[in-house]
Amino acid sequence: MKKLIMICAAIIACSAASAQDKKAEVMAKDKSGTYTIKTETICDALGYKDMGKVPLTVTVKKDKIVKVEALPNKETPKYFLKVANEMLPKYTDMKFAEYDKVDGVTGATFSSVAVKENMKAAYEYYKKNK
Repeated sequence: MKKLIMICAAIIACSAASAQDKKAEVMAKDKSGTYTIKTETICDALGYKDMGKVPLTVTVKKDKIVKVEALPNKETPKYFLKVANEMLPKYTDMKFAEYDKVDGVTGATFSSVAVKENMKAAYEYYKKNK
């Protein structure tokens, strides 16, 4: 019985450590109070023709977006470059709570929608876990 209790305790401890590791994977805070949120594991939004996820790294300080960067994805480079150049910079210096005010890019609709979904996931995660 003692062995079973010890095994259960070990499993619970490992689960808690695993959950903490996942949290660190998603969001980190540096000494200056800047948060970095990676959406790879918290958002399943797919881009064009279901080629895969369109994850982002969102950097936030004092509830304002410092920058948004695309992580590696399988979007068509020609179209995603439009999103990276025209849409992502619009988030800079915006209050994080207003992330949904950025419009998508014409001609890159699926990528734009995926970016918006990732921003929503990042915001919700930040709000819940900061």
